[in-house]
Amino acid sequence: MEIIVIIPSRYGSTRFEGKPLAPIAGKPMIQMVYERAKLAESVTAAVIATDDQRIFDAVEAFGARAIMTSPENRTGTDRVAEAAANLGLDFDDIVVNVQGDQPLLNPRCLDELVKPFFSDPAIGMSTLAFRIVREDEVTNPKDVKVTFDDRGFALYFSRSPIPYGRDSDLSFDIYKHLGIYAYTRGFLEIFKKLPEGKLEVIEKLEQLRALEYGYRIKVIVTQYDSPEVDLPEDLPRIEQILLQG
Repeated sequence: MEIIVIIPSRYGSTRFEGKPLAPIAGKPMIQMVYERAKLAESVTAAVIATDDQRIFDAVEAFGARAIMTSPENRTGTDRVAEAAANLGLDFDDIVVNVQGDQPLLNPRCLDELVKPFFSDPAIGMSTLAFRIVREDEVTNPKDVKVTFDDRGFALYFSRSPIPYGRDSDLSFDIYKHLGIYAYTRGFLEIFKKLPEGKLEVIEKLEQLRALEYGYRIKVIVTQYDSPEVDLPEDLPRIEQILLQG
């Protein structure tokens, strides 16, 4: 069984054009993500899937493998599915979708993410969650929240706070979705053929497509946060964390 990391990477962004190539500590952000993903013990190989020649050239310049994919892909997962097909992976191989805007990714997260596939052959998709410690992340819509059942399978993902505590004196944990996924190549083929979901359109969250059509997502709670870069002003904060680490 191969475990392949595929990092979907787009140049165009309404909020931060060229984000994958933004320098952090002297390196393009996409290079930092790639190098951290490669450190995971379980990972066989890592590639970057893009639809932009500038990213393709930058990736080859730092010695990684890039795959050109269609600009018509609806989501990052669809882009990953196309790249997995182009790589000729077997349907039992595991594909890990690492977001290209998480340069502080801890490689241990990826090992945690793929572990359930070896104990439960029925699992087709998994993802990561982190217990929120920063109060502002509870209400910020850019930080996606997730709830899950007592067996660790996702119930819902939302940009709103979930669950919502009706009583103000109630204390409970809220979990942030880290946006890193693993799937069997076989499930990716299923996912890319599903119509866009209604909830997916409303929340702008591609993982809801799987839930809407009755597929389960295993949620692994990790102790390692993975802050995202959404805007140019996020870069100094990321660099400061790197210096402190």
